Amino acid sequence: MDIDTLIDAVIAREGDYSDHPADRGGATRWGITEAVARARGYDGEMRALPRSVAAAIYRADYWQAPGFDRVADRAPALARELFDSGVNLGPVVATGFLQRALNALNRGAGDYPDIAADGRIGTRTLAALDAFLARRGRAGEVVLVKAIEALQGERYLAITERRPANEAFLYGWLVNRIG
Repeated sequence: MDIDTLIDAVIAREGDYSDHPADRGGATRWGITEAVARARGYDGEMRALPRSVAAAIYRADYWQAPGFDRVADRAPALARELFDSGVNLGPVVATGFLQRALNALNRGAGDYPDIAADGRIGTRTLAALDAFLARRGRAGEVVLVKAIEALQGERYLAITERRPANEAFLYGWLVNRIG
């Protein structure tokens, strides 16, 4: 799993500077919001946020911190999906999708125990993932990716229904983030 390639793809998809009036995230560059950039110590103009700073934030906050790098050792396609979902919806949400899917796919806790859908990848989530993959193999990884994409698509629809201004983004979210 080459995280640099994933970061390059996210940055290409997110684009350069944006400050769309309907976007609650406000000013962004390379997909990094001003709030995130400031929290990570960047104090310059958002239009000038260096690509290298954005890449470092993606690596630290959206790959390593949530544990998607540990998922990549087991299931690279799943880790790719978690990273992309985490960039757009937050790593806690993406991890929660994984945990919910693992619980729903464990056949009544017959394959492995249910895990807390707490949005954190720890030993229990990794053990459940390992057990699922041991039982289902690579085909299981494909199913998990589909489940996460289904949950992600539903989340985008719900966000848009709650806040109609997000209709400006729904089509792009579905085109660029699902499938």
